Amino acid sequence: MRRFAVTVSALLVVMLSFASAATAQSVRRVARIGMLCVPACKFPYIDAFSDELQKIGWVEGTTITTERKDPDYHLDQLPALATDLVRSRPALIVAFSPFAARAAKNATADIPIVIILVADPVGMGLASSLAHPGGNLTGVATMDRTDFGGKFLGILREALPQAKRVAVFLNTSNEMHRLVFPETPTAAAKLGFQLDVIDVHEVGEVPRAVAAAKTRGAEAMDIFSDAIFPSNRVADLAVQAGLPSISFDPDFARAGGLISYGPDFPALARIGAHYVDRILKGAKPAELPIEQPTKYLLVINLKTAKSLGIEIPASLLARADEVIE
Repeated sequence: MRRFAVTVSALLVVMLSFASAATAQSVRRVARIGMLCVPACKFPYIDAFSDELQKIGWVEGTTITTERKDPDYHLDQLPALATDLVRSRPALIVAFSPFAARAAKNATADIPIVIILVADPVGMGLASSLAHPGGNLTGVATMDRTDFGGKFLGILREALPQAKRVAVFLNTSNEMHRLVFPETPTAAAKLGFQLDVIDVHEVGEVPRAVAAAKTRGAEAMDIFSDAIFPSNRVADLAVQAGLPSISFDPDFARAGGLISYGPDFPALARIGAHYVDRILKGAKPAELPIEQPTKYLLVINLKTAKSLGIEIPASLLARADEVIE
């Protein structure tokens, strides 16, 4: 009887040990990540990122928790928000946009960072190379910079064969704009465009900037992708001013702009979710190559073209991935 009691006691000890181990394992599986979004953590590509995380097993509140920080268009707040995230010691930080990537990288050299929607992380000095990023940062870039300015303006030239003066909207406080813009004047000259560069730094300046472009004789608008140029708002302003426009954000044409040519942002965000998965499972950012898009979406809004009295060439329509009628 005593031997039986000892055996039962030993069995209980073993069972409790297994239960304790299982509980500890369950606790360890709940990863905590930080998210730094520009302009805010409520855009469709953020939803795509979260949805993909869930599909691969990272369920919010069950296997993962996310601390979200966004400046709501007040970009000067980003350094403090990044510092707050680092102070809470998440397993990694996801940084959407060049602004967020820079703030996160400046705030930590050891917490892994996954960047999403950053055009040229190597040019920004965030990574040593695309193939071997080095350091604590990797993720998804948004473009191959090789002659991208020429391709962009080339599409505008096809749509507007007679146009001469183009207003270029950019934000020189955006590192990516400073890196990419120098390619634009050369491409414009080859295509017969005269550029009117309009430097905008706050979202509240956009209506006056569009009005100024119209007053100065612009025949079209070339809008560099940036948080201060919300697609819906800028597309509306362009149409009200009677100006055909092109942007890097595919949602721009869907929102009423004439043309957009750029990557599928939600698809890139989904790829970013897999980087998070791999790092949470032990991969090192320095050893994960930064991925670039292999396809760019050409979206043309024929409703806007008709309202502006523009006939889009059949050759351009044939290449479009999406035509809005």
